[in-house]
Amino acid sequence: MNLVWERLTLSSLPLREYLSGSYLHQFLVGLLLPWRQSSILMQWGDIIAVGLLSLIYGLAPFVSTTLIGLLLVACVGFWLLLTLSDDNKSANAASVTPIHLLVLLYWSIAAISTALSPVKKAALGDLQTLTLYLLLFALCARVLRVPRFRSWLITLYLHISLIVSVYGLRQWFFGAKALATWVDPESPLAKTTRVYSYLGNPNLLAGYLLPAVVLSFVAIVAWPGWIRKSLALTMFFVNAAALILTFSRGGWIALLVGLFTVAVFLIYWWSISMPPFWRSWSLPILLGSVVGLLVIGVLFVEPFRVRVVSIFADRQDSSNNFRKNVWESVFQMIRDRPIIGIGPGHNSFNKIYPLYQRPRFTALSAYSVFLETIVETGFLGFTCFLWLIVVTFNTGFLQLRRLRETRNIEGLWLIGAIASMLGILAQGLFDTVFYRPEVNTLWWFMVALIASYWQPLTRKNQVTGDR
Repeated sequence: MNLVWERLTLSSLPLREYLSGSYLHQFLVGLLLPWRQSSILMQWGDIIAVGLLSLIYGLAPFVSTTLIGLLLVACVGFWLLLTLSDDNKSANAASVTPIHLLVLLYWSIAAISTALSPVKKAALGDLQTLTLYLLLFALCARVLRVPRFRSWLITLYLHISLIVSVYGLRQWFFGAKALATWVDPESPLAKTTRVYSYLGNPNLLAGYLLPAVVLSFVAIVAWPGWIRKSLALTMFFVNAAALILTFSRGGWIALLVGLFTVAVFLIYWWSISMPPFWRSWSLPILLGSVVGLLVIGVLFVEPFRVRVVSIFADRQDSSNNFRKNVWESVFQMIRDRPIIGIGPGHNSFNKIYPLYQRPRFTALSAYSVFLETIVETGFLGFTCFLWLIVVTFNTGFLQLRRLRETRNIEGLWLIGAIASMLGILAQGLFDTVFYRPEVNTLWWFMVALIASYWQPLTRKNQVTGDR
């Protein structure tokens, strides 16, 4: 059974041996090496890559999608330059992981879906956008292998998110004009301020802040010294408060999933040195505490109760009713093209959806990441997407187990990445802010963060993990 799981998750795939014997890899990687050795600028190649990534994650909440796209193009171009000028015997040249293979497979399915799409022109433009995101992952995975670069980019994102959250809290205290109808007009919360900060949409703000809440919680443990821990604690409370005040139901679900996952993995991390009582009862106590807090919140905090109850209001809530009508049209789209979908991206969706939509229920997406994936790339692409998630989480857990054995504090960031991804997926069950660049770039950052820790599974690793 273990052998089947290893093969399914590509854990024991001899990638480095394959790369060392691949003629294509040997030909492409290192093609520009002589030029790089004589270039003064390229001696600082990885530093420049960090600078480009810093621009993306530092400016994403404040600038237009167009500028983010241009920065993505710059990152992709520089990744190609670095890859073609690498020494094919260096660690950078042999940094392909099982996650990279699944990302490539998903791109291949998306490309086939584009070729077979009934709206090829629209799908081709969206395939280009998808390619930019996937190659951003490749650059991040390369850069994040260096601990100081990893620390810098995580710290940068946490500081930027703090600025975003502070402005969101200012909107709560001083009021903010709603830019769209985000609450059922008949709801008791119709006049409640839902903060959106610089992002213009409370659901999008919740998706953007979720990894910040999770990573700042991890930073409380991971960062050394009381000054840094105090900063991390401040970030956690401010980011969490801003996320809660978005009144995004999907964001709240994501927050619960993310923080619960962090708590579970931190118990696992510390369980080596725990007394027997806490080793046995930590998880039940944690679960009971979470359930207790939720019950108290529903009983005594009216805004929380109203939003939670609205989740189960079926079509009585306008947001629920809207999503259900969109989903019924989406199911028809899936039935017509179940295998390979209509092609990737919102442009393809906008061309096809009007043929299926119900009157007065226009939509820019399927309002579910999982349904959107099936619509775009069919069940073939959806299966690959799930496989990518499984391989990513398995890789993260294997490396977490390895770092836990050596008590390497860097392993804590793996916990943050896994929890952030689970939270984003939880919100993605009922929303598609996932596809906005502010969130999508963070998703691939988390996937790359896990990939950056990857080491081939050896017999020694297996023996250590089985003890």
